[in-house]
Amino acid sequence: MAEKITLKISPAVAKFVRPGTPLGVRFSGCSAAEEMPTADRLVLLLCLSKDPEPAVSRSAIATLENVPMEVISEYLGSAAPHPLVLDALRVFCRNHPDTVLQSNQLPRVEEEGRPDTLPDHVSREAEPDEEGPVSLDSEQFLSKYKSAQRMGTGDRIKMALTGDKEWRAILVKDSNRLVSTSVLRNPRITDGEVLALIKSGIQTDEIMRLICANKEWVKNYTIRKALVENSRTPVQNAMRYMATMDEKDLASFAKSKNVTSAVSSTAKRILFTKKK
Repeated sequence: MAEKITLKISPAVAKFVRPGTPLGVRFSGCSAAEEMPTADRLVLLLCLSKDPEPAVSRSAIATLENVPMEVISEYLGSAAPHPLVLDALRVFCRNHPDTVLQSNQLPRVEEEGRPDTLPDHVSREAEPDEEGPVSLDSEQFLSKYKSAQRMGTGDRIKMALTGDKEWRAILVKDSNRLVSTSVLRNPRITDGEVLALIKSGIQTDEIMRLICANKEWVKNYTIRKALVENSRTPVQNAMRYMATMDEKDLASFAKSKNVTSAVSSTAKRILFTKKK
């Protein structure tokens, strides 16, 4: 029978990974690890890389992949580096530019004694599914929706800032504007999500203001057009975007009853000026 490999963790690590730890605390462990001693730092990231919440595990893996070489070297030179940590370094840091990780210098955990420490769902080759539409009926979405209902405001804000597409779809509808607007500050949000938000009925004046203030988003013609068509867009912004619309869209705005009177009249004026 294969010998079971155990991993002892310190109280500092246990704070983030013990059973029942809130999602926001687990997620914050990825950044808190950087302030820990080397051994605790790597053990915590290893534990979080196996977290059942994909957003947490992906964040931990990304952090592991970018651990500085001096930290790895310090751990390799310590008195008793743990085999599970060494195996995690081999798996997640194998593309590190330093040759110590490209070679076979990291000792392997013997397969016969290796538990499922790095399950398939955190395999480095697995890429997050960020492009497809969010299924509101999926088991994963419903699980996250229920989790959001149990989370405090601080945890929801953290998840809005860092969570995946499903978390963003849930939290952008949050009644607390600090939570909903934090979704717009999530670096992973896509132009497609912003466009869908503009066209939906869930946006607020604050959300529209933040979208208009983002120079990268308003470079997108389709987003500018959607902002012109949305009555919540600040008038001064809508008028500025009108000057960038092509004649076909201006003609459509001039005839449309679905845009504000200011947009319609401005479209007519611009078209009249162009025909002079």
